[in-house]
Amino acid sequence: MIDVLATLCLLAAPSECVLRTVPVGAETCEAAMIAAAGRLEDWRSHYQVGDVHCGALAEPPLAFEEVRPGLFVHRAAVALASPENGGDIGNVAFVLGRDAVAVIDAGGSRALGEAAVAAIRARTDKPIRFLVLTHFHPDHVFGATAMADAGAEILAHPKLSDGLAVRAETYMERTEEQVGLAFAGSTLPRVDRIIGPSEVLDLGDRELELRAWPVGHSEADVTVLDRTSGTLIAGDLVFDEHLPTLDGSLSGWLGVLDLLGASEATSVVPGHGGPILPWPEGGESLRRYLGVLEQDLRALLADGVSLGDAVQVAAGQERALWSLFDEHNARNATVAYTELEWE
Repeated sequence: MIDVLATLCLLAAPSECVLRTVPVGAETCEAAMIAAAGRLEDWRSHYQVGDVHCGALAEPPLAFEEVRPGLFVHRAAVALASPENGGDIGNVAFVLGRDAVAVIDAGGSRALGEAAVAAIRARTDKPIRFLVLTHFHPDHVFGATAMADAGAEILAHPKLSDGLAVRAETYMERTEEQVGLAFAGSTLPRVDRIIGPSEVLDLGDRELELRAWPVGHSEADVTVLDRTSGTLIAGDLVFDEHLPTLDGSLSGWLGVLDLLGASEATSVVPGHGGPILPWPEGGESLRRYLGVLEQDLRALLADGVSLGDAVQVAAGQERALWSLFDEHNARNATVAYTELEWE
């Protein structure tokens, strides 16, 4: 299995370079170079590309835990993106079937996507046939191009591409600033197939049920139900330890949780924390937080408290129960206050 390795140097700082891989997995160097040509051309428009040669995937494998037979999860850091963690703050999962592999979410950088490919290759020689993006937030999508280069078809919610398009510049600039050189080579993915209201992927004796949801955590949430293990891979519709972040609709999210709670799943892989929890019990902390946020804001609105004052106190009793509360709660309260104000 032959890949293409390239040295990428920053245009503004040519001495700052990293090695990236185009994991095409070809049989010959010539075939690998042909398959990698498009990615190399894209990199040359954003970086000074140095040595390019054939070889094996350079990125060390990402650590995955087999949480159920054939279901593997990488538990990312519960933290803000930084140079120290390389943007590794969103969980990644993959499911191994008889014939193929499906990956769910791709990590927050190209390097993490390459590391996930390396981990999958270390486990199986089955092709990476599908990548399902559960939503459009940067900590879940920037590794997707590595999966695409490895042959994965990218599937996503009908609203994901538009959601990424309007946020593209902000996501690129902010994540590069947060992560630094480790972000080099990262670009936003192109979606190959839109997920309908309900769709099934067959990996060979293993079926994954995909469902696109109305606005909840975000405008473009998707879940994956592994029917074999009874596990719901929920993306950021479910949080554990990490304070939930609201980028969609508070009432919508609560409504989606009601529907998910009635599903046949007996366990859940959250988008943050975990890596696996009993279901629906694993969603109780999330539901409690969202309920407290809603209750507090309704009371504050009824008392005529301004947005600026309300966001400082809403859901304050939850602070000790979550990581990153101070980093995210005020924004959650802002989104929810605005929604409830206009009901």
